[in-house]
Amino acid sequence: MPIAITPPPVIVKDAPAQAVSDAVPAAGDKKRKIICFSDFDGTIFMQDTGHILFDNHGCGSKRREILDEQIKSGERSFRDVSEEMWGSLNVPFDDGFEVMERELEIDPDFRAFHQFCLDNGIPFNVISAGLKPVLRRVLDAFLGEDRSAHIDIVANGADIAADGSAWRPVWLHGGSELGHDKAQSVAEARRAAELACEDGTVPLIVFIGDGVSDLPAARQADVLFARRGLRLEEYCVENGIPYTPFDTFADIQRELARVQAEDDAQTRGRGLPARFNPRANMWRRVSSRTAVPRYIALSPTREEKMFLWPEAFTELTAAAAAASASATSPVLEKTLSLEKTVSLGEGPVAVQV
Repeated sequence: MPIAITPPPVIVKDAPAQAVSDAVPAAGDKKRKIICFSDFDGTIFMQDTGHILFDNHGCGSKRREILDEQIKSGERSFRDVSEEMWGSLNVPFDDGFEVMERELEIDPDFRAFHQFCLDNGIPFNVISAGLKPVLRRVLDAFLGEDRSAHIDIVANGADIAADGSAWRPVWLHGGSELGHDKAQSVAEARRAAELACEDGTVPLIVFIGDGVSDLPAARQADVLFARRGLRLEEYCVENGIPYTPFDTFADIQRELARVQAEDDAQTRGRGLPARFNPRANMWRRVSSRTAVPRYIALSPTREEKMFLWPEAFTELTAAAAAASASATSPVLEKTLSLEKTVSLGEGPVAVQV
């Protein structure tokens, strides 16, 4: 159940009305490049594709809930737990898809929003911690292969046995405890888009999400949409991060059209976007491996710390901690020291990893 929020949300307000003549681009002006990134599970679709598979063909809902708690507590990394969940599956790919097709529910306005993106030349990309073959198959089924082909998917690969006896994620970022670092993917896309703009125009980056795993990517966006009442919105409220709430993709379409008109009127499509986020990459540079900033160290839950700072806030398993009691490793000493410092409310915290 969503947690009640008492502080008022930091919601981006509509742009002030402009004269009609101001909104018409002058000669030589052009539309700014807008690039959309969206989470998949809980955002485009109301349910989680992985959860449906695990509950029906894998470890089961009870074991999955235990594993989810291990992520939230920081006992195990997201990647480690995900490998166990995916590894528990024993079903051929096509058979596994049957239950997803039966139980998944797409946002009622997503198809219209995607058509809006196509009509306006806005690239729409899925960015997910899930498995790319699963997500592609779902999009093909719900949108049709022709429309699905227009959506790039940035997600992990998969090695699936023909008989379904073994499912193994192939991590997009093997060196990360997250498996797929969404912030890195968005940052790389931003840099590539900027390099593609020969006149120095900076593209506008939009991110759409719903949950804790979207936190790193959300901080990379110029315009952020958070599904109303879920954890991403609560985090934005608690940390004063500007965002726009949405109930369906129709809300996003209306707001994005306003953002586009606002930018046309104020910048004529040149230079920085009207809603440029100057902190898009700065927070990751500041929160390098040698320092954990206060806003991360004091974030509300350990799960959020883990997604924002996986190397520092993912603890060793209980067995590993017990085994190291007689000969504590340098990494464990620093992790324990970090947790102690955070609990005292101090910061920033220096960590030499």
